[in-house]
Amino acid sequence: MISFDIGNSGQTLTFEDGVLAHLHRHKQTRFWQREAGGLLFAKINLPVISVCRITGPRRGDRRSRYSYRPGEQAEQREIDEMFGLDLHFVGCWHTHPEDFATPSSLDTRNISDCVRRSQHALNGFVMVIVGRAQFPASLFVSVCDRSHVHRLRIASISIASPIAARSAAERHERGGAATYADAHRSEGS
Repeated sequence: MISFDIGNSGQTLTFEDGVLAHLHRHKQTRFWQREAGGLLFAKINLPVISVCRITGPRRGDRRSRYSYRPGEQAEQREIDEMFGLDLHFVGCWHTHPEDFATPSSLDTRNISDCVRRSQHALNGFVMVIVGRAQFPASLFVSVCDRSHVHRLRIASISIASPIAARSAAERHERGGAATYADAHRSEGS
């Protein structure tokens, strides 16, 4: 799990291991891989917002090396379905073919428009962009309001799996820092 402090709000945004594995799986590490994306869903138990479900990419999405356009009807079906499971739509994710992801002006405009057009009780939406570099440094995680993108910084990383923890400890003993990618590989994914 990775946690982010949401500014000075006293709230924490967490990403469960299954969500992180999904993001990692869709990194654009090869020249033929197209951008991928989808939606993020969370359990909200303030002060913690826990992203526990992720969708996408979908068959109907329009994808190329440098662009991603979701199927909006499929997204709305996912939002309705997840709401029935008491999970709240909190934002979007997509990949970029760059080592350390940063939002384009189109990304910023799209997420701000989404916040303005949506009916919700949130102050903004989460936007995650996945880059190609080692996880989690390649992630750009932000909260976006009607006009600004507020990048979040990692507050903590915890490795839940005993296998992953052992792999991280072994890497540390060899003189290297433990990473999410090391833990992820040790679980056989």
